Amino acid sequence: MDMEIALLLGQDGIVNGAVYGLMALALVLVFSVTRVIFIPQGEFVAFGALTMAALQAGRTPATLWLLLALAVAVLAVEAWRWKRGTVVDWFSALTWCVAFPAVAAVLVLGFKPTSMALQAATTLVLIAPLGPLLYRLAYRPLADASVLMLLIVSVALHGVLVGLGLYFFGAEGSRTTPFSDARFDIGGIPVSGQSVVVVGVTLVLVIAMFWFFGRSMVGKALRATAINRVGARLSGIPTELSGDLSFALAAVIGAVSGLLIAPITTVYYDTGFLIGLKGFVAAIVGGLASYPLALAGALLVGLLESFSSFWASAYKEVLVFTLIIPVLWWRSLRSHHVEDEE
Repeated sequence: MDMEIALLLGQDGIVNGAVYGLMALALVLVFSVTRVIFIPQGEFVAFGALTMAALQAGRTPATLWLLLALAVAVLAVEAWRWKRGTVVDWFSALTWCVAFPAVAAVLVLGFKPTSMALQAATTLVLIAPLGPLLYRLAYRPLADASVLMLLIVSVALHGVLVGLGLYFFGAEGSRTTPFSDARFDIGGIPVSGQSVVVVGVTLVLVIAMFWFFGRSMVGKALRATAINRVGARLSGIPTELSGDLSFALAAVIGAVSGLLIAPITTVYYDTGFLIGLKGFVAAIVGGLASYPLALAGALLVGLLESFSSFWASAYKEVLVFTLIIPVLWWRSLRSHHVEDEE
């Protein structure tokens, strides 16, 4: 290995680490607010990429029908809860179940977007509501369950979504048109414009998230829910809506990640699983609690994967996932067991 190869591998590691960083941020966000280890996070990546590919091919993306079906199911559940005497926030329910699906249907079936910007916006409108709808169907009824029970539900939901992805999109992979065809030569190292877009969008999202949680009232409410759910509820923060919002943000982050990687690599219906697992490794480095450490862990995972592909390509996945063992061992020595709290 010479310096040129090392720089090329470093560039790939940074680009991959940027995507894993977004996954890690989403996983930490969802876990800290809802205690859900959201295994299906990667499915948002695959669905976002394949939805964009379908729009660029002039087809109606199957995610529209998935969104409409989930919206009808959630409306039925909310009506059943209301009939039993439970107080239902119909404004939020109608927002996720009627407003977003209606806008998505108009964009897909009415406007038939042709520009890349409108196609990307349509993809986000299609994927973003899937998070809150899945939360209301699968997780909200078990909000007081143990972390293990919520993890089992996540594994089951992952299997369902992978099966739906195969049914909707087929076994063939897809790529999309890159957002930038530019080529740069930095110090003799070729850099693609799409790689710059990936890193740039990731930085913008990270900065936006830190501003959101540090400055906005909604972000502070999410942080309060993550720190003490009972205290947040006693302070008047609607913790159920916090779950909706955290899953919506996770879905948006997943969809953006799918839009970023689809021009770089062929995306299949199950591609998101490995991406989500590597994001999970990065989140574990941060203890599923620290956003900066999760980002650092994502960069470490990306670089380790890149250099492992050069030195031992057959074992690169093994080396990446083995990283979790010393991290867990170190954390077990430094932390004390604490019983689960509400």
